[in-house]
Amino acid sequence: MTLGDRVTVKCGVQLWDGVDIEDDVFVGPNATFTNDPFPRSKAYQSKVARTRICAGSSIGANATILPGITIGRSAMIGAGAVVTSDVPSNAIVMGNPARIVGYVDTVAADATTILSDPPGSLGSQATPASGVTLHRMRLVQDVRGDLTVGEFGMEIPFIPRRYYIVFGTEGGKARGQYALRSTSLFMLCAAGACVIVVDDGRNRAEFILDRPDIGVFLPPMTWYTQFRHSSDAKLLVFADAPYDPADYIREYDDFVSARKT
Repeated sequence: MTLGDRVTVKCGVQLWDGVDIEDDVFVGPNATFTNDPFPRSKAYQSKVARTRICAGSSIGANATILPGITIGRSAMIGAGAVVTSDVPSNAIVMGNPARIVGYVDTVAADATTILSDPPGSLGSQATPASGVTLHRMRLVQDVRGDLTVGEFGMEIPFIPRRYYIVFGTEGGKARGQYALRSTSLFMLCAAGACVIVVDDGRNRAEFILDRPDIGVFLPPMTWYTQFRHSSDAKLLVFADAPYDPADYIREYDDFVSARKT
């Protein structure tokens, strides 16, 4: 067990072997840490599971943290939450089992309120995150049915090399949680709705994508997360480069450090 600097530990908290708490963490009253995933009376582990509580995070009163979990930098765990899996940096989780309900220090808005052009017209607009832009696609409404369309290199600001569709994410799941070193993305919710959080290392913004004629462009070196999907959500994502695992930054601290260089 290790304990960092400037850590607040309230009453009724036991810190066991295998729990590593970094600097500036807050642990609320009666928060419970565990270090054995399959406890039995008088049966002792040869090696305890390690739980990492990253710098600046907060754990609410009576929360339970299962063993072997990492709680990311500046994350917030709600009172009474039961944390059964890793929590991303800056995420806010609540409930049993704990689910992501938001992100700290985000500027939240419906994407359509940010776009200043009237509905039905084309347009793009900057967001608080550097280089990230929201785009209104062409929308054709007809008695036979509605249609939205975008041309590559025009409304979609690059020629894609691949696409993927995210679906089946109901139940509090979160996707993304990475940055790409040299690849740009353009995404829109072809069905249903989801929330996109973008982060440039300094500024963070949150958008609800709930119409197929609204898209968001992410330049390289943008940390992003998608969550709070509706049951019918289908997020369509275009990328301007083929898949390359070396292009991904999957640790938020590594991303922040890379943005500073």
